[in-house]
Amino acid sequence: MVKKEKIEFDLPKLDEYFTTQEERDEAKLKKIHDVPLEEIDDFPNHPFKVLDDEDMFNLAESIKEYGVITPATLRKKEDGRYELLSGHRRKRACELAGLDTLRAEIVEMDRDAAIIYMVDSNLQRTIILPSEKAFSYKMRLEAMKRQGKRTDLTLRPVGTKFDRADQELSNEVGESARQIQRYIRLTELIPDLLEMVDNNKIALRPAVEISYFPKELQEALFDAIEMEQCTPSHAQTLRMRKLLQENKLTEESICAIMQEEKPNQREKVSFSAEKLDRALPKNIKASQREEFVFKAIDHYVRYLQRTQKEQER
Repeated sequence: MVKKEKIEFDLPKLDEYFTTQEERDEAKLKKIHDVPLEEIDDFPNHPFKVLDDEDMFNLAESIKEYGVITPATLRKKEDGRYELLSGHRRKRACELAGLDTLRAEIVEMDRDAAIIYMVDSNLQRTIILPSEKAFSYKMRLEAMKRQGKRTDLTLRPVGTKFDRADQELSNEVGESARQIQRYIRLTELIPDLLEMVDNNKIALRPAVEISYFPKELQEALFDAIEMEQCTPSHAQTLRMRKLLQENKLTEESICAIMQEEKPNQREKVSFSAEKLDRALPKNIKASQREEFVFKAIDHYVRYLQRTQKEQER
């Protein structure tokens, strides 16, 4: 039996019979609207901070003078209001500038596509805090994993949906999959410790180890940091994590570890070579200088002790 070939007819679509080419071209262009600020809701759990800092006030002044040059992106919700996908800083700057509307493009997207768009548009910022990466990576991966149920979004034929999404995100943001997972672990930190990571007071690797602690032990660690005025090293957090795995990590053990003196906290003593040259006898060889100095100090300490005893008699 001969299989009939399917013949494709390149016929115009129905709307092309009733619209002009100019109208069709215009329909393809982005639709920009001035949307009232009171009708726009921020994206739920938006992971990127919007601060009223100097940059924000400069942006507000620019918008007051020139308007919003790059439109924001909104998604219309079922209740008729709008959800902000990109442009949270521009929206806040409009509020500070005394404007009532935000110049924006309105798009149609489902929830997961909106999450991915929101994260990607904000990752273009020059400065991104560790906490912002942490929550945005987590939100995007979860959305990608849900989308992974669709076979047309499968990146590889072998592997779990999580593996494929993880690798895809790694390729898109330029960070290793392992590094992305480190950032996501930060979402398990209590706010006080996460703020210390954002302020570069705790490095990423120690913070990742701490993220496995129960919240009450994270609170105990933060109290110890405040008390000792120092932060834990990676080696110290590894020891704490080992104690945790052995069910031996307690507030007492955390305090004991935090009270240890770390090499980078030891006070360094240095001497001026010129002053040493003046103080040391000329016949002392360079190889003998260190021994001579310590003997001289020992001799002087003994002298002070004898003097103190004589004064006490």
